[in-house]
Amino acid sequence: MPPVVVDIVEGRIDSAKLIAAVSDPAAGGTAVFIGTTRTPSEGREVRYLEYEAYRPMALKQMTVIAETARSRWSLAGVCAVHRIGRVEIGEASVVIAVSAVHRGAAFEACRFIIDTLKKEVPIWKKEVFAEGHAWAGP
Repeated sequence: MPPVVVDIVEGRIDSAKLIAAVSDPAAGGTAVFIGTTRTPSEGREVRYLEYEAYRPMALKQMTVIAETARSRWSLAGVCAVHRIGRVEIGEASVVIAVSAVHRGAAFEACRFIIDTLKKEVPIWKKEVFAEGHAWAGP
């Protein structure tokens, strides 16, 4: 069975590597969520994002979320990786990949992981605009 992988990284996230990490011959479906930096946001032109995290607590909470999803949906593989630092427009900020016997479980678990991560994990997003910046909520 593939391991649960959680991480907080500086620099680009290799989504293909994460998809491969959750691969399992018993899995009939893999669901992936890739959260990317977009512009505009609430009518304002975003230049880039900056993420900060309280790493020890964030990793601990991400692990609990991933393990909860794995047991609730009987997942084969689970990966949740979030980026910190500067993230340019179009680049991935977060990648969630899960594999399961059936697609429904994979979709539900993937959504649970990203939604719970955004609500509970101490990772903060700053949107940088031409005329300043703003800390964004979940």
